[in-house]
Formats: sequence, C-alpha cells, structure tokens
Amino acid sequence: MRSLHLVDETRGPSAPRFAFWELGFRPFYLLASTFAALSIPLWALQFSGVLRHAYLAGPIWHAHEMLFGFALAVIVGFLFTAGRNWTDQATPRGVVLAGLAALWLAARVLVLTPFGWAAAVANVAFPLAAGIALAIPFVRVRNRRNYFFIALLMLMAVAAAFVHLAQLGVAGPPPAWAGLQLGLDVVLFIICVMAGRVVPMFTNNAVPGAAAGREPWLEKAALGSALLLLAADVVGLKAAPLAVVASAACVAHSVRWLLWRPWRTHKVPLVWVLHLAYLWVPVHLALRACAELGLVTSSSAVHALTVGAAGGLIIGMMTRTARGHTGRPMRADRFDTSCYWLVLASGLVRVVVPLLAPGLLLVAVEVSAALWSGGFGLYAVRYWPVLTRARLDGKPG
Repeated sequence: MRSLHLVDETRGPSAPRFAFWELGFRPFYLLASTFAALSIPLWALQFSGVLRHAYLAGPIWHAHEMLFGFALAVIVGFLFTAGRNWTDQATPRGVVLAGLAALWLAARVLVLTPFGWAAAVANVAFPLAAGIALAIPFVRVRNRRNYFFIALLMLMAVAAAFVHLAQLGVAGPPPAWAGLQLGLDVVLFIICVMAGRVVPMFTNNAVPGAAAGREPWLEKAALGSALLLLAADVVGLKAAPLAVVASAACVAHSVRWLLWRPWRTHKVPLVWVLHLAYLWVPVHLALRACAELGLVTSSSAVHALTVGAAGGLIIGMMTRTARGHTGRPMRADRFDTSCYWLVLASGLVRVVVPLLAPGLLLVAVEVSAALWSGGFGLYAVRYWPVLTRARLDGKPG
C-alpha cells in the first residue's frame, strides 16, 4: 500500500534534518490545517447544543476562529514565504518564527478561557507582529508593490480589536459583527489579489494552450469592486445600495474567472482546484446581494466565501506551496486530490443544501463539518513529514 509520506515520488527518502522553523509556510500551514480539522467539529457540536465555550461563544467564536485563527494563519504563512521570493530577503525563521507561532496558538487557547483581555491582546498582537515582521524586508528593499499587504494585516488587527472591544463591553457601536465583517472583506480582497496574480500564471504554465488571460481594465474593476464593498461595509451601507455594489462586483469577478479558461484545466488537479474555488467568489457576491434584499440568509453568503472560496483556495495553495518549497514534483497525487474534493464538497453542502432545503440546515452543518475536517485532517497527516523536514534538493527553506 502506498505510503502517505511523499517518499516514492522522489525516488528517495525525505531528508531527515528537522526544518520546521526554516520558513513561514511550514509551521503555519501545519497549525492551520490541524486547527481546521479540530475546530469545525467542535463548532458543529456547539451548534448542536453539546458544547459551550467561555469567553467567545456560539457563532462569534466560530466566525472569529475561522477568520483570525485558520485563515489568518495561512495568509501569514504564505506572505512570509512569498515575501522572501519577492524581496530576496530573509523573513521570520527560527526563534522569531516560533515566537509568532506561539502567539497564534496562545490566541486560539485564550478565547476558550475566561481571560477575555488576554485573549484580546493576543489576537490583536498577532497580525500586528506579523505585519511588522513582513514590513522589515519590504521596506529594506523598497518593495512598494507589496506594501499594501502590510496595511491589510494592520486592518486585520483593527478588525480583531473591534470584535474584542465589543465583546468586552468597552466599545459601543459598532458591534462585534462589524469587526467580523471587516475581517471578511479583507480576506476577500486578499483572495482576489493573490488569485489574480497566480491562477492565470499557473494555468498557462501547467496547461499548454490554455491561454488564460488578464485584462488590465478588468483587473482594476474586480479589485476596485472588492475595495468598494469593503468601504461600503465600513460606512454602514445596507439593503439595495449595498446589493448594487455586490452585484457589480459579482459581474466583474465572473468575467475575470471566465477569462482564465477554467474548462481547459480539468486534467490538472493542482490547477482546477484553484479555478473551482475562485468560482465561489462571484457566488458569494451574488448571495451577498440577495441577502441584502432579504432573499436568502447572510449565512449563505458568508459560507460561500469562507468555506467555498477561502477553503478551496487555501487547500490548493497549501499543497502547491508545500510541494514547490520542499523540492517535490508540482503534481497533485490522489491524496491531494482527495483533500480538494472533500473541502470543495464541504462548501457545496454547507451553502446549497440549506438554500434548497432549509429544514436540513443542521444535517448540512454536520456533514459539511465532517467533509471539511476530513480534507484538512488528511492534509495535516499527509504533509506532517514534508513540513517538518528539510527540502529534498538541499536548498534553504
């Protein structure tokens, strides 16, 4: 029976040297995937009335941990890894990287304790610390093109602060959900930026004749519409005006996706997973518009973004990054593909089933949780030896 350890693909054993703290993707991908596998079943049990939590409870805990726990860990791991390539400068490693990982882990634990202020400090400090760590190599080489990523990490810190100050009763309006919505908008913008940079490139590199295209005016419209949606949420735009903004963004991102020629990627799992995941972005925007008009629940729109788009892109990029930065073949195997289908199916069940059969909401949540947990749990087990050991080609990182 074939091993889970990615050894046979390289015609040799993985290098034994421990390299967990060599580059940002290693600890943060493993922590995020393990946390994803464990936290969603915990939420499903809470949703069913079995579990209760201390400081953050109920939907607030679930939404907070998906954003500021799972998604933010992957974003930071990716930016530390990509940032080294963009600047040819060192990003956090060794003791500094371990300290940041410990801060992230402390924030996950503290929200389940009675120590609300400690949890608040840890959750605000993590994106701030990550932003400062990223700013050092960017500023050193004046990598102005990517300065906005530093600003986005700072915005995530502001969003976390809104959530915790409201939860602690220190701040009046806006409520905790306003901070969560700001976090969702920031994650949406990061998804749109990174997908626009890599999906067409990966498609053309992996699929001869794919001709995935980019139009400068459309790129500006797509990214601009995501920023406009963020601004609309900040100023409190609601109902029909917000539905118009979301609808316009939906059209821009739908056309953008079609220009990437997704139908030509069906034989390359490492690429089609990114296309299928990005399709959830216009679906999210359409559902967001419908929710503002009272046609569907806002939960459908939120889960289209978090489970469908973010979950799908994250599992696709985590496998690709882990392979590329450990010297392994850029080819998804059957374990990777299984992860893709499990996570994408999780989004489909969580969003579509309640829309078609609202009475099956609880069943949909539980089945979706099991699929999600299975996909990210399989990744964590599969890539544990890969993420903790040195590159096969002997290069740094």
